[in-house]
Amino acid sequence: MLKTQASLYERAQKVTPPIAQRATQLGVVKAEGSYLFGEDGKKYLDFASGVAVMNVGHNHPKVIEAAKSQMDDMIHGGHNVVYYPSYIELAEKLNELNGGDHMVYFSNSGAEVNEGAIKLAKKVTKRPAVISFKRGFHGRTLATTSITASSAAYRKDYEGLMPSVYYADYPYAYHSGLLEEEEVNRCLQQLEELFKFQIAPDSVATIILEPIQGEGGYIVPPKEFLVKLRDICDQHGILLTFDEIQTGFGRTGKMFAYEHFDVKPDILTLAKGIASGFPLSALIAPKEIMEKWPAGTHGGTYGGNPISCAASLASIEILETEGLKNAGTMGRYFKERLLEIKEEHSGIGDVRGLGLMLAMELIKEDGSPDSERLGKLRTYAQEQGVILLGCGTEKNVIRFIPPTTVTKEEIDLALSVVKEGLKIN
Repeated sequence: MLKTQASLYERAQKVTPPIAQRATQLGVVKAEGSYLFGEDGKKYLDFASGVAVMNVGHNHPKVIEAAKSQMDDMIHGGHNVVYYPSYIELAEKLNELNGGDHMVYFSNSGAEVNEGAIKLAKKVTKRPAVISFKRGFHGRTLATTSITASSAAYRKDYEGLMPSVYYADYPYAYHSGLLEEEEVNRCLQQLEELFKFQIAPDSVATIILEPIQGEGGYIVPPKEFLVKLRDICDQHGILLTFDEIQTGFGRTGKMFAYEHFDVKPDILTLAKGIASGFPLSALIAPKEIMEKWPAGTHGGTYGGNPISCAASLASIEILETEGLKNAGTMGRYFKERLLEIKEEHSGIGDVRGLGLMLAMELIKEDGSPDSERLGKLRTYAQEQGVILLGCGTEKNVIRFIPPTTVTKEEIDLALSVVKEGLKIN
């Protein structure tokens, strides 16, 4: 009998630790557009997009061309040693996209750039404390684990963590059962009580949050909450930091999610969709803030890699010429269809999101979270050739993260699978 060749999953079990929790056991050998191609010979519609990384689709020809061209010129120069075109051009472009008069610092990952944001805020304000929000996710390094509050599992056995971190409630009206205005007032009142009883506002360096929570459940706050949070920060001299690691680069139908709320942060952190899979992240802040960050007080070897920067410039061009418009159009269509499905299924408690950052919250008959149904739906979808991810602190939210280049036909295919999957008992 011929010995069956081990799968990529089976081979991985022998050489990689269990710490990296995998969403599937699927081995893939190729990717293109909205699709992954498995070692099993099957084609999979990828509505995970590498967890909101492949925002212009897998292996977009323009991104590949830009990366290959840059490889011919230079792979690494070291941004602490020399200056090179793609680094400067991308910094100039990100400055332009954020209204000008900003400066940009590049790192490698979302967690790393969020650490940079904490350090920048502390250095500039000379204050010790950070406020973040329950259900928020900001990374897995020790500092970013300290400000992450979407799951106690991320913190277990790593205590003590970074000190002087405080947590507030993020508006989640569906969960609280309150009207949006009541929920906003509740959360803001809690923040005021935090200032009164636990940490004086003039000791707070930054308030950091995702303008739309990702890992915590794709929770979209009312605009009023972010507007008033901006006012509170201005009143107390607190730097407002938006973590747009997942929401940036067209994911919500605009280049950055803050544009939906007409609220600009003092510090903006970006990663994931920034370079179509090449490792890169960026910290952006007004020049008056960045110029107070002394040389040598932060750094890194690989930040702003020439190839990653070239890929990012190409990705942004694709978003500006086609991706953003398509994300808005397809996002509205997708959400409308999800709302139709909700009307047909009592097990769907809520449909929410902006652009192509959409979610469906699954509940039992008594209204409690239905994580079991989520697992069954994801398994069925993969069997039918559609990759979906879950999220939410209660593990009962299915999230849809297709590329901004997704077609109506691809959305319809995913929806047809979801409708059938919801019938499974």
